[in-house]
Amino acid sequence: MCVFQLFLASLAFVYFAKAFAGAYMKSSITQIERRFDIPSSLIGVIDGSFEMGNLLIIAFVSYFGAKLHRPRLIGIGCLIMAVGSFLVALPHFFQGLYKYETSVSHKAAVNSTETILPCLSNHSMTDSSFSPRPPECEKAAGSPMWIYVFLGNMLRGIGETPVMPLGISYLDDFSREENTPFYLVGILGPMFGFMLGSFLSKIYVDTGFVNLDTITITYKDSRWVGAWWLGFIVTGTVVLLSSIPFFFLPKSLPKQGQEQEEIQSKSTELATKTEFSNEYFPLLFDVLCTSPDFIPSLKRLFRNRIYSLIILASLVIVNGFIGLITFKPKYIEQVYGQSATKAIFLIGILNLPAVALGFITGGFLLKRFKLGIVGAARVAISASLGSFCLLAVQIFVQCENAEVAGLSMSYQRVPQVSYNPQTLLSQCNGHCFCSVKHWDPVCAYNGMTYASPCLAGCQTSTGMGKEMVFHNCTCINEAGLAANASAVLGQCPRKDDCDIKFKIYMALSVIGSYISACGGTPGYIVLLRSIQPDLKSLALGMQTLIVRTLGGIPPPIYFGALIDRTCLKWGTKHCGGRGACRLYNANAFRLTYLGMITGLYFLANTVWGYLYYSIVKRQKKIALKNQSKENGQESNAVTNGHANINIADIDDMGTECTI
Repeated sequence: MCVFQLFLASLAFVYFAKAFAGAYMKSSITQIERRFDIPSSLIGVIDGSFEMGNLLIIAFVSYFGAKLHRPRLIGIGCLIMAVGSFLVALPHFFQGLYKYETSVSHKAAVNSTETILPCLSNHSMTDSSFSPRPPECEKAAGSPMWIYVFLGNMLRGIGETPVMPLGISYLDDFSREENTPFYLVGILGPMFGFMLGSFLSKIYVDTGFVNLDTITITYKDSRWVGAWWLGFIVTGTVVLLSSIPFFFLPKSLPKQGQEQEEIQSKSTELATKTEFSNEYFPLLFDVLCTSPDFIPSLKRLFRNRIYSLIILASLVIVNGFIGLITFKPKYIEQVYGQSATKAIFLIGILNLPAVALGFITGGFLLKRFKLGIVGAARVAISASLGSFCLLAVQIFVQCENAEVAGLSMSYQRVPQVSYNPQTLLSQCNGHCFCSVKHWDPVCAYNGMTYASPCLAGCQTSTGMGKEMVFHNCTCINEAGLAANASAVLGQCPRKDDCDIKFKIYMALSVIGSYISACGGTPGYIVLLRSIQPDLKSLALGMQTLIVRTLGGIPPPIYFGALIDRTCLKWGTKHCGGRGACRLYNANAFRLTYLGMITGLYFLANTVWGYLYYSIVKRQKKIALKNQSKENGQESNAVTNGHANINIADIDDMGTECTI
């Protein structure tokens, strides 16, 4: 059937496009935070706006979608997603050129190889916070123009709503084939999204509009902003192209051959969590709107202790996972001194394929050993415990804080120089009248970073752009740690052993991602086999609603707020006021970030332990009941873990049912 094959190819392309765009959004979080000079808590709100938009209309789409022209609704959803992506990029064209914070000492004298003094006696650098507010500040970084990004991402969530449920339902209505292409694009989409994010983060945000020779920062600098906006134009265009075929597809198709009912059942059980949740989600609202038994069914559902525990475990795990993936590039950058570009690239080519391989492995184990509910629960809890242990080990793989005079290193490395951590001033730079708000780091030859050339007490500088070198720096001389009192632009690199520790961290992270994903499919089988057939649609719909609402929106916000508390040096906006964080306390960041995730995973494992105990206990009850009914016939359901008995709450069922 040519028309059906066109639909199948089009749907696969849409899945790729939306995964591509979603992964790119995650990879661009750091760049957006810097461009708009906003804290991590606010970037968490922007990140959560996708789920807000999705949940805003999912009831409407789910209930009315099946009654309307489903392919066209999918096409319209793709158009809305594309408009959302373009809206996210829109502020770039109205903000003007990016002006990163820097000190006036970088201005070079015309026709001179040596500039005048970064540190000038009897000269005070004007604080930007006290200068008159220029008109262009309304469009500058740090202005409320981040709202366009928020609204654009929400539009992306609204547009994505009809794609999965209507696409799967249309496919199931007219096909008996397994949905293999969607597993492949599910792997490729996020990989391409992170790789695009890594590539564009190396390209300066205003490339083509400024002379790059005058730019004094590199992509490794915490003030650097890559061409984030270009990626949203690319992903928006891809999503836009994916919408075209759906406007030419019919409302319905002749159904393919009615062979082997088991295929659909089998593919249903082994599908991924996301596909299942969305496939059954529409039926939740059918039940809600049309069935008078909704409230009684809901009570029956949540009286099932196994189901309630699975919901709780899923909710906790998703909270930890969303917090982990959202701020992982920032964590790698701040704790291990790697560039955001490298962090995003490694996540895309290492962690994401490991997750995909883990899901495939979990499905293979179920099929190869024909595991029943107890066996699936054992695999799921083993994977959860294994990933928790590897996550806990990562807490101890640490690098020392970046050595910044007056911030992370007040007295330890420079006992001869005492700094006021609030002002970063000391005897060696007190005569310079430096601005204490600017973050314009320089690396001294003694291996220490200073917040600005002026705060290092540098008297002269040579070169221009990224090649500037500062000389006769009084704070470096006074520390007595180096005969060469010079400094170059940028933060000093971490110690050599930090690279080794970073490789250990990445190895643990990739293995942990694989092991955690191995339990995904078995865990979902436990959910499927713990509920009665007549409650399955309602159960899966409620699970999706609860997990996406409480697991998708809050984590980026409260993780971001906690991470903000570990900031050592806040940036200053071009028009005054606090900007994005430039330097974090690496140890506090590590303990906050990994501590929160480890705590959530520990709670999830505790729930899984109680869940496994409940499953085994109930399985024994069912086995004894069956044994009694069958006149003493023995059952191996519990001991070999291969039982196919549904363990829905037998107290509520009155009768038994099997899958």
